[in-house]
This record gives sequence, C-alpha cells and structure tokens, in this order.
Amino acid sequence: MARAEHSVVAAAGHFLDSFKHPARLLIAISGGSDSTGLLVALATLCAAGHYPDISLFACTIDHALRPGSADEATTVSALCARYGIPHIIRRWDGDKPATGVQAAARAKRYELLVDAAGAAGADAILSAHTRDDQNETIAMRAERSAAGIGLSGMADAVLLNSSVWLLRPFLGVDRAAVRAFLATRGETWIDDPSNLNPLFERARIRQREEVPTCGREAGDRLALSERAAEFLAQNVFKEHGAFALGADAIEMVFRDPAAWRGLLMLAATTGGRVHIMEAASAERLRGFLASGRLSRLTVGRVVFDRRREGLFLYRECRGIEPMLLTPGMAAIWDGRYRVTNRTHEAFVIGAVGNEGDDLGENLHGPALRALKAMPRLKSEVGTTVTDGADFMQAVIAPYRLFLPRFELPLANALAGICDITAFPPPPNE
Repeated sequence: MARAEHSVVAAAGHFLDSFKHPARLLIAISGGSDSTGLLVALATLCAAGHYPDISLFACTIDHALRPGSADEATTVSALCARYGIPHIIRRWDGDKPATGVQAAARAKRYELLVDAAGAAGADAILSAHTRDDQNETIAMRAERSAAGIGLSGMADAVLLNSSVWLLRPFLGVDRAAVRAFLATRGETWIDDPSNLNPLFERARIRQREEVPTCGREAGDRLALSERAAEFLAQNVFKEHGAFALGADAIEMVFRDPAAWRGLLMLAATTGGRVHIMEAASAERLRGFLASGRLSRLTVGRVVFDRRREGLFLYRECRGIEPMLLTPGMAAIWDGRYRVTNRTHEAFVIGAVGNEGDDLGENLHGPALRALKAMPRLKSEVGTTVTDGADFMQAVIAPYRLFLPRFELPLANALAGICDITAFPPPPNE
C-alpha cells in the first residue's frame, strides 16, 4: 500500500475503531478532494465488512451561490451511488447577504446539516477538514490575536446546536495525501473556485508560500477547560437569578488564567452573549475588580456588583426585547432562555422590570436587581400566564451553537450552575 493511501486509510480505520457502539454517520460531502477522500475511504472500509455496526449516508449542501452548483451536487450523488452510500441534497434557498457571504454560508451549511442529521437519525456528522485546514485556521486567528486560546485551531469534535456532534476524522491528514489516495483509486474531485478567490480570507492564507503550523494543542485547551470548570464548580452558585462568587474567588481570577477564563464564560452566559467580552472590556473589568471598590460595573450586558461578601453577576435590565410566542412556537429569548409555548394561546415573554419591586418583597440588593431582568410571561391582554403552561430552560449562550470537545468540561460546569442537563459527550467517546 502506498504511503499516502496508508495514511488516509489508517486515519479512517482509526476513526471507525473509536466507535464502541452501533452508529449511523452522516458524511458532509461537497465533492471537493477532502470530502470525496473521506467518503471513499470510509465506504471502502465498511464495504469490506470490517464495521458491520457502522452505517453511512451522505449529504451535500447546495449553497446556490454560483452557476452549476446544482449539477455538482448531482455529480456527488452519482459518486455516492457507485459506493452504495445513500445521499441527499439540501439547498440554501432565498436571498443571500451582500457581505459576509462565506460566514453566512458556513452558518447555513451547519444548520442544514443538523436538520438532515436529525431527520435521518444520525449519531454524528462527519466533516473532512484536514491538517491544511487546521494550519490555515491557526494562521487566520493569529492575525486577529497576538496570543491566547484563539490560536488553538479547530477541535476534532464540535457539538452543533446542542444536538449533534460534528467529527473531523482527517484533521491529522495532509490534503496532498488525500489527493494521492484518490488518484490511486482513479477518482476525481470538484475544485471550488472560491478557494482561490483573494476576496476571501482563507483563500489569501492558502496562497501563501508558507502557512504557520504552531498553535495551542487541544490537550492544553482541555486542561484549561477542566481547571476553569473546577473553579466555577467550587466557587460559584446561583441565587435569585444572580451568580455569586466569594471574596476568595475574586482573588483567584488574578492568579489563575483558568479562573479568569471561567469568569468570562460565566459573564457571557449571564448576558446571553455568544462570544466573551472584547479585550478592552475585559481589561475594564479586571481594573474594576483589582481596585477593590464596593461598587457596580456594567459591561457586556452584565452587572458586576462588588459587595463585602463577594461578587454578584446578573443581566442588566436594559435592552431586553419582549417576544411574542404563538401556540407551539419555540424560541431563544434574550440569549438566556429557550421558551416553548405549550398553551393554546399566544403569550409574550419579557423582563419583570419594575414589577419586580412588588414581586421581590423579601429581596434586596443584587437579588432584587437581578429579578428585574428575569423572564415573565403574559398573555396578549396583559394577564399573567399560569404556572405549568410554558416550558422554559436556561441556555448556555457561548456553547449553544458550537461546543468544541475540549470545552466540554467548562460547558458542563456552567450547565450545572444553571441547573440544566449536561451536554452529551461525542458518540465515539
């Protein structure tokens, strides 16, 4: 067996060996060399009868961004048919954004893949990102940040939409090896012209003579996540809608980067934000905490309330938009709660606001201020929706859409503090 073929088949075999239970796997295939190589390698191994408990099927996302995309998806269908792999096509219909089209396409691709995986009962989605993609990602992030966890690159597994894991079996394989493997099998692939378009950041990185390969290892990220999780589990508790940390915990955030990371992720969760606060805002927060002042600072939609007994975090009661939910409708409100209307009438979810002065007769200080930003349900005519008529669950905003495997301990620590179900592990773990 040629060296290239061996590395590709070995990676595919090692990946399939990691499953200890029967699994149904959805291969995301565009028709490019990487995804074609992944499908051919996995299909060949499964056809040999070595993995009877693994079933494969494939999905192509037609972004409808250029002429011929529908024909390319049909070509992929024919490839899958030759290897006996069931194949479906999902199309991105509707208007496309004038700017940020690649980011929008990526988000839509994941949305359509998650939908396809759910419809087919898949245990995981497989993506064919290679070592080349990893190096390009590290280079792109290095240009945006001189240091920090962003330089770690992609995880080998990511939980999408809190529902299905996307796994990357070829993250340690070179693209050249994949193409050499396909050549030995007489297979061709489709070249996407956008991969060479200098208007796109990844294309510009790809055209460089050298792409840096350094970056924080996944093991480092996992260790940081585990330490941050431990800090949160031991030092944070939730009370009347506010998160509280003792005085000793405040001192820890200055000594331990993991504790600081945990605090920032707790703040993002409190504010219903997908991303942690920007560097300038984080420095403001650090300066506020270092001053020791018994005062309040609002940053990133979160109030940091410093008291003698410790630090309290709660959502500021400003900019919280009400939302109308019709019967059977489910939605994310304020980035903090997933709400499902299980009644037969529409209702509005909004913040308690000044009504908290009447509801919180026995509350004061941070607890009363936190109450004002808590959700309250009312009918369209203004009457309070009765208990049991709705379903509401806290959301861990930073990890709701994308949860890298090495962040799982930290995500589950936040889930524990918020008293919600833990995020599931990857199916091959």
